[in-house]
Amino acid sequence: MSEDDGGGGGGKLRNCSVNAGAGDCLTAYPDQVLENVLENVLVFLKSRRDRSSVSLVCKSWWRAEAYTRSDLFIGNCYAVAPSKVTDRFKRLLSVSLKGKPRFADFSLLPADWGAHFTPWVSAFASAYPALEKIYLKRMSVTDDDLATIAKSFPNFKELVLVCCDGFGTSGLAVIATECRHLRVLELIEDEVSDDDVDWISCFPSEDATNLESLCFDCVEAPINFDALERLVVRSPLLTKLKLNIFVPIGKLYRLILRAPQLTHLGTGSFSPLEIDPQPHQLQADNQEPDYASAFAACRSIVCLSGFRDIVPDYLPTIFPLCVNLTSLNLSYANIDAEQLKPVIRHCHKLQVFWALDSICDEGLQAVAETCKDLRELRVFPVDPSENAEGPVSEVGLLAISLGCRKLQSILYFCQQMTNAAVIAMSKNCPDLVVFRLCIIGRYRPDRATGEPMDEGFGAIVKNCKKLTRLAVSGLLTDKAFSYIGQYGKLVRTLSVAFAGDSDTGLQCVLEGCTNLQKLEIRDSPFGDLGLQSGLHHFYNMRFVWLSSCRVTRQGCLEVARRLPKLVVEVFRRDEEEGGERGDFVDTLYMYRSLNGPRDDAPQFVKIL
Repeated sequence: MSEDDGGGGGGKLRNCSVNAGAGDCLTAYPDQVLENVLENVLVFLKSRRDRSSVSLVCKSWWRAEAYTRSDLFIGNCYAVAPSKVTDRFKRLLSVSLKGKPRFADFSLLPADWGAHFTPWVSAFASAYPALEKIYLKRMSVTDDDLATIAKSFPNFKELVLVCCDGFGTSGLAVIATECRHLRVLELIEDEVSDDDVDWISCFPSEDATNLESLCFDCVEAPINFDALERLVVRSPLLTKLKLNIFVPIGKLYRLILRAPQLTHLGTGSFSPLEIDPQPHQLQADNQEPDYASAFAACRSIVCLSGFRDIVPDYLPTIFPLCVNLTSLNLSYANIDAEQLKPVIRHCHKLQVFWALDSICDEGLQAVAETCKDLRELRVFPVDPSENAEGPVSEVGLLAISLGCRKLQSILYFCQQMTNAAVIAMSKNCPDLVVFRLCIIGRYRPDRATGEPMDEGFGAIVKNCKKLTRLAVSGLLTDKAFSYIGQYGKLVRTLSVAFAGDSDTGLQCVLEGCTNLQKLEIRDSPFGDLGLQSGLHHFYNMRFVWLSSCRVTRQGCLEVARRLPKLVVEVFRRDEEEGGERGDFVDTLYMYRSLNGPRDDAPQFVKIL
């Protein structure tokens, strides 16, 4: 280790103390041996929380933590300036960066709000030539940004983009061409423009590649299948492949024959449309290939997803895979219970299951009967409109709670629910860490009794001692929020939609949930008094989002005045029928930042 290694003056650890209260080092290490011991110990700290705690002990530990860190996570791209990151950390190999608020996923945030990756990649390009991994979520990424990645990091290996936009197939072509050591390219729920560029053909064509994961199911543009097939053949390390809708089942057949080592497969279009009728594809009697035999040969597959444009008649072809599956994602497959049952009865090892509510309560009952090891369940709506009754209800939820006692995470969209079913889940599944119940519609009560859903959500926070993420909806009074404040001591993320009674409820949450990091509320009757009850806690939180509530501009100004280091953004009000919403702001977004207000806010955002 040379004298100039490390950052912020922390190359050599000359003086250090474990006296955290002193704020600086008071006791000198007698020799360099203890310096090396400290550095070698810190290398083994992988938890972000542990590293944050270590950095607060004293200045020398702060410098040592920065010197030994190789992975960096930033939960809000506006919480710190890129220059501050590069000044402190000198040896980063991996960066994870998040941008827009999470409610951006629900079309509540204009596309041009911000979260640009350009300043970050420009800073990284000069500071971290050894950077290998970049993970971005809800960021705006341009083709030029991708070109900068490709040309600045000669040993770049992994790029994961989740819910990002602003780039196209031209940028992907640059990544494929220049990143010769690429192992992971995952595009997950991104908006990718079709630049009419054959980016698949840009991967190295002469030798075997290092690819381990290639996911492009969100790319809504045709691909060069022959080039993809050659790429799969040249990628013996490939274990994760997720295809887009332009790869039908006939071409999928050809790929899985060439990659029996796959463990994660996204099927693309599960339809025979556009099957390439080449002679080697068809049997001697000119029939379709034996898809089931091809799947049976892929004995390593444990995660299966895709199934876009599904023809249910082809579902039996995956039966040979089901016995080993631990994850099955049918969230694009509009199938009913009768079509699901033959599949799910083979899935005894399943731990993760995503589906559309088209499977109905009957389909969930089949899951509960078979999947005793289930840990995560997500049920999405086919039709998110506020229908009087939906295909899934308290019946399906109750069945899951009775059959899947190991459940740890659930996201459940429905149109009706009862307290009894939610209470039963809290008792039958005490290991729940994530409980997100989204009752579609405004202020819907217990379907059976007409009472508020207070006791159901109260039981969840009382009985599920490990709960860290909670989403509530339906008719709720202050009583429900008092339960959350009293018992939800580990809750870090709380989402509220179309629920609430008065400011007292919000006050209970902000005063009681001492570990709360992320609070997002929409279409609820909380106002200035409730908001200002959290002044003591806002500096400790990552963000607060309120949209279509009863918060006024004056109330927001008061928060900004009393907490000058908090960035308070107010989105411009739109005209509504009959005029504006009085003095209420449409959207309030607040977040802590070491860098002060951002300088790229669009015109509709006012920073107070």
